[in-house]
Amino acid sequence: MIHARQIRLIDQDKKLLGLVTVPEALAQARQSGLDLVEIAPQADPPVCRIMDYGKFLYELHKKDQEARKHQKQIQIKEIKFRPKISIHDYTFKIKHVQRFLGEGNKVKITVLLRGRERSRPELGMQVLLRVMGDVKDAGRQDGDTRRQDWSVSALLVPAKSGGKEKDGKAKNPSGSAQEVQGDGRQKSDA
Repeated sequence: MIHARQIRLIDQDKKLLGLVTVPEALAQARQSGLDLVEIAPQADPPVCRIMDYGKFLYELHKKDQEARKHQKQIQIKEIKFRPKISIHDYTFKIKHVQRFLGEGNKVKITVLLRGRERSRPELGMQVLLRVMGDVKDAGRQDGDTRRQDWSVSALLVPAKSGGKEKDGKAKNPSGSAQEVQGDGRQKSDA
């Protein structure tokens, strides 16, 4: 498949062998039991290397897998609410939303409207605003709220956490919250 008359040849030890013809390079590759692979076809003359092509492809595949392994995959989790949700169900779902945001996932909050509720989408917006207010420490809204005929939804993304918590409170090594006074000293809750 190499169309050039002369090529610059590199052997399996990555040593430059110089300019050779394609039949000579193929003979050297077959003699060593390896393949002749064109590395740089745009060069003048093209650069070819004697190597085990199957092993080369295997190593490329392994490098690609290793690179994908270290990437963080962000998932979008969806939690569905209803306008007439009970308090227990609401707190249970809020805990799930906070856990998902804590794990670094995005959360889609959907308030489903059925029957007569479709004519009053403001009920769904009230539930949605209440949810966003309850999880404002764990996440923030990304984009606008979406309103469809049968639902109201919003996307929450994890909040960026700095070193200190909001409201002037910082975590000490023991894990209990302490309030920082105006002069920089810490006031204990205990």
